[in-house]
Amino acid sequence: MSGSERDPVAANERTPHEAFVLANTRASPLPSLPSIRLRQAEEAHDLWHRTERELETAGLPPPFWAFAWVGGLGLARFILDEPHHVRGRRVLDFATGSGLVAIAAAQAGAREVTACDTDPFAQAAARLNAAANAVALEIDAGDRIGGQVDADILLAGDVFYDAAFAARLVPWFDTLARAGCEVLVGDPGRAYAPGPRLVRLGEREVPASAALEDADRKTVTIWRWRSS
Repeated sequence: MSGSERDPVAANERTPHEAFVLANTRASPLPSLPSIRLRQAEEAHDLWHRTERELETAGLPPPFWAFAWVGGLGLARFILDEPHHVRGRRVLDFATGSGLVAIAAAQAGAREVTACDTDPFAQAAARLNAAANAVALEIDAGDRIGGQVDADILLAGDVFYDAAFAARLVPWFDTLARAGCEVLVGDPGRAYAPGPRLVRLGEREVPASAALEDADRKTVTIWRWRSS
């Protein structure tokens, strides 16, 4: 599935994580974002089990990096449609996964873009996808939750899918917004999105994978986090 004819990294320069991503994903344009090519897996369950088996590591996170999740798709579409939100600004794409939203921010004219994710496979995927789309991203492997960030705006696509994770994000986003960092969230109606804290900026309807969602299209709402 690698599509090696388009691999942006020479074989002798790849990290093991990059090699794994290349071997288990295929690069193709996104129907809703024709300016972006993204490496995606074709089957989530099989990839997850191969990730554990081939690296002989138990308890690895799901391969969120291998798919274009609808919250990220909607946020990326919004950023490309309304580039003034990021143009000339320092952007942090939190929980970047594949790097999709970070790539959209770079294409929309951000001054600098950092793609942040603690998963080394996501870091590899973001590097490969950035190279394939000829944009420059800084990769941040740290767990930034709870700390300050060196950015003007934080982008978060599809992050409210888990109760424990959301419980960590809410007070952090509150703190960042009060400190003057704008926080934009793309959410397709996940269970743990904290409605009272959100100001609606718009909506984008995007295609969805039947293997990941309960519909073939989803409406993603773009929210700005309230600063107080």
